[in-house]
Amino acid sequence: TESRAWPVRDRPRRVGVSSFGLSGTNAHVIVEQAPVVEEPEPEAVTGLPVVPVVLSARSEAGLAAQAGKFLGRVAGESSASLLDVGFSSVVSRAVLEHRAVVAASDREELVRGLTALAEGELSPSVVRGSVRRAGATAFLFTGQGAQRLGMGRELYGVYPVFAAAFDEVLVELDARLGRSLREVVWGEDAGLLNGTMFAQAGLFAVETALFRLVESWGVRPDFLVGHSVGEIAAAHVSGVLSLADAAELVVARGRLMQGLPAGGSMVAVEASEAEVLPLLNAEVGIAAVNGPRSVVVSGVESAVAEVVGKFAGEGRRTSALRVSHAFHSPLMEPMLAEFGAVVAGLSFGSASVPVVSGVTGDLAEDWGSAEYWVRHVREAVRFADAVSFVVSRG
Repeated sequence: TESRAWPVRDRPRRVGVSSFGLSGTNAHVIVEQAPVVEEPEPEAVTGLPVVPVVLSARSEAGLAAQAGKFLGRVAGESSASLLDVGFSSVVSRAVLEHRAVVAASDREELVRGLTALAEGELSPSVVRGSVRRAGATAFLFTGQGAQRLGMGRELYGVYPVFAAAFDEVLVELDARLGRSLREVVWGEDAGLLNGTMFAQAGLFAVETALFRLVESWGVRPDFLVGHSVGEIAAAHVSGVLSLADAAELVVARGRLMQGLPAGGSMVAVEASEAEVLPLLNAEVGIAAVNGPRSVVVSGVESAVAEVVGKFAGEGRRTSALRVSHAFHSPLMEPMLAEFGAVVAGLSFGSASVPVVSGVTGDLAEDWGSAEYWVRHVREAVRFADAVSFVVSRG
């Protein structure tokens, strides 16, 4: 036998191999050239504005020693990217009791942080601590008032998971809003965004995308809590509402609220619920119980001023909220029937993660009824009770 060139033609190369045994056994195999597999182009690695570098040890002294060793390796491996260093710090080390994180935007900041950690000094880029008993995790979805122009834009540019989730939500919201919510949230008109309809829809979009991002990192909550409109996002990510139905609910809620006559006021008061209740009437109610001595009153401006004046006269702290309407007050009642009709057309499932109700401060029940979501608009947000509930569960 001898080696010979095997010419390449316009078809796969094939060869027949025969074997003739001495006992008369014959075998013949045809072998075909393997197909050419095109290698996919490597995906571009998305850079991060800040990279966490994680260290752990069994003691404070061990943590400082680890920082010193890490500092030596970083100095000796100048070719390694900061993202690779951060990734390796998470996947290649055991997770021990004493921990620290150096949040670095570049190699120089990492060196400064590691140096401070090794020498026992303080640094704004270093967070350190020790393990406590593992407890349950709760996610809170905030309510109206937290919106701001540009919210979510930087996350959208850095994290593909956030971007995909945000885009998916906007498809449903835009169809119901009649215009691009992205242009409002990332625009320049703060007054337009602060309008109830766009504010509530924008918060729903950002909160849902944030949840999907954290979920993609393997973080799983034991409980979900939503403050006012934030409970709609909690209901969606828990599986109770589909994205389409959640979008229908949040847009209808914001549109009907915004369509009410402007006016009324909301004021945060340093007082307990028990102190405020005797002062209420048909024109003013409690909008939120945020703490043992933190209550928001809402309603007709003159009636609210009368309640607030009593506590201000006693030297209690009060703070007027910048709102267009008196939410969670008697002034919401003209929208309730139409809103209930919208809710009646939605479908509700079961929660995959327990959600604490802002109406009762306990595990949410009767979510599938229009009555629950009407109460959710009209009655007080029992945020303090919701927080107490999740604290009691560890």
